[in-house]
Amino acid sequence: MKVLIVDDHAIVRRGTRELLSEDYPDAEFAEAASGEEAVVLAEQTAYDLVVLDISMPGRGGMEALRELRQRGVKTPVLVLSQHAEEQYAIRTLRAGAQGYLTKESAPEELVHAARRILAGGKYITPSLAERLAESVGSDRVGAPHDALSDRELQVLRLIGAGKAVKDIAAELGLSEKTVSTYRTRVLEKMQMQSNAELIRYAMRVGLVE
Repeated sequence: MKVLIVDDHAIVRRGTRELLSEDYPDAEFAEAASGEEAVVLAEQTAYDLVVLDISMPGRGGMEALRELRQRGVKTPVLVLSQHAEEQYAIRTLRAGAQGYLTKESAPEELVHAARRILAGGKYITPSLAERLAESVGSDRVGAPHDALSDRELQVLRLIGAGKAVKDIAAELGLSEKTVSTYRTRVLEKMQMQSNAELIRYAMRVGLVE
């Protein structure tokens, strides 16, 4: 069995590897520290499972996931994120992930999720199953930021963290003009007028720590 672990924090990659290797001692593990690296490796090698973080510098996990699916890579993906499931879980499942788990979950939950996905199933918590049921037939989950595209949500999170357009552009590898355009779209969709409003919103709903 081959597993690709994608996270920009080496300590998280190591911890994930150690947890899974206890249950799968003969598994081969590979690691990637970015979305870009993950896409390259997943195209080159037929992995049985990809454990993917959402928030990484440059191309984030959501972008990497969508690109893999667009390129026809069908490897099962378990998203392991620091963000609460109400923020990203449904979005990632719709993008093609087989499961979503927060990093605050108990270690045995990671193993359970991996087993379920490797057996050909999906892994969702009861609370997420309820949210999915409520969202059937709707393109929106309910919160204002659910109307944003993946990139717009990424920009909102960075604005919420207090970063300037110049810094966001550098982090995402975009021009300042492009970031400003995304900011304008976010303000319009969120029906807000300023960065201060976006920051207050992002903090209130837990999009930033």
